[in-house]
Amino acid sequence: MKNQKKRSRRPDPATAMLSAVMMFFFLGFLMLAVKDGSWQSFLLSVVVPAIIFLGTAGIPKLFPADKLLLTLTNFLCALGVLTLYRLSPQRGLAQAINYGVGVGAMLLCILLVRYIRHWKALTVLMMGGSLVLLALPLLIGTEQNGAKSWINFGGLSMQPSEMVKLALMLSISYLLSRRKIVWSILFAGACLLILMVQKDLGTALLYYGVALILIYVSTGSKMLLGAGLAGGAGAAVMGYQMFAHVKRRVAIWIDPWQDASGAGYQIVQSLIAIVNGGLWGVGLGLGNASVIPEYYNDFIFSVILHEFGIVFGLIVLCMYLFIIIRGVMIARRSRTVFHALLATACASLIALQTFVIVGGNIKLIPLTGVTLPFISYGGTSLVSSLCVIGLLQGVASVNEAGVKEDRTLAMQGGQMP
Repeated sequence: MKNQKKRSRRPDPATAMLSAVMMFFFLGFLMLAVKDGSWQSFLLSVVVPAIIFLGTAGIPKLFPADKLLLTLTNFLCALGVLTLYRLSPQRGLAQAINYGVGVGAMLLCILLVRYIRHWKALTVLMMGGSLVLLALPLLIGTEQNGAKSWINFGGLSMQPSEMVKLALMLSISYLLSRRKIVWSILFAGACLLILMVQKDLGTALLYYGVALILIYVSTGSKMLLGAGLAGGAGAAVMGYQMFAHVKRRVAIWIDPWQDASGAGYQIVQSLIAIVNGGLWGVGLGLGNASVIPEYYNDFIFSVILHEFGIVFGLIVLCMYLFIIIRGVMIARRSRTVFHALLATACASLIALQTFVIVGGNIKLIPLTGVTLPFISYGGTSLVSSLCVIGLLQGVASVNEAGVKEDRTLAMQGGQMP
């Protein structure tokens, strides 16, 4: 009995981690409040930790959930709010609102996966709606950074492809779970064709990568994998030949210093900011990374390296890695093919998107213009990223519910004569 009491008094690692995360952001916003004397900073020092608490400790009280996955996700979201608010209070406040909305959307996605059992009719609706949404920017959209993929209405802007990627993962996962390989290829191909017409090659790369991974995981066919990789390479060459902005980005990637004050300005300033930050950073509120034109979006990781340092940046990358590994573990424990494929899709999307944008920031690969999950500024980007975690958490919740059901059946079986 004494040993049981001692064990019960031991602090829960997940609870201790949550407390540390909340304290980190409370002190971060408090430092900014002392520095600038703004009441908004004081307010965020309470509001952001409160959202973290609700998003991490509140959801497991409703149904089984992966606390570690929730804690890591909420840390990254709050880091985005803190970084953006330090450089642009208006964007930081807007991102805090997006964060709250995203947590609500994540909860809805958990409920969707947990309680919907029949996906056939819903999949047909999602496929048709996805193609319509993707096509809208071609009719009423505006062009940004060479891609016509945004819709503006009522002073707000939305990128339909951010929301369609959720439908893409759900639809292809369902189709492949029913061995409808041709239909999954046709749907993914139609989405990619629309994105190519929009010149949104960064998003097309993510769609293509996730679809290819799912098809390979589902079929195990090396021939399909090889054909997919060859087709992707051919599409990349064709995109380079067809689109001037792609040629420009490749040229900048090869040598940004040839036009350091023009086309290569962003990458040059990004690299300078990273170098000036060093291992430990210049300190929160002390940097000048705002000289990077797209600091709040494409180059948000460079800002983090500048103010918090390379060591902290590596910790952030480890958090993404843990989320991806957690997603793979959830997929391996799944009880149905559909749930296994859906969890694999979520983990693959986060992995690809993180690699593409971080690689572009540090000049490992050409910059493609996708957002850093959970951190980059943007309502549709943050909400869709949290929805991805919601889908993953939904699968984890179904897995846990199945384990509890098995335990109950085992106990009942053990009591039978």
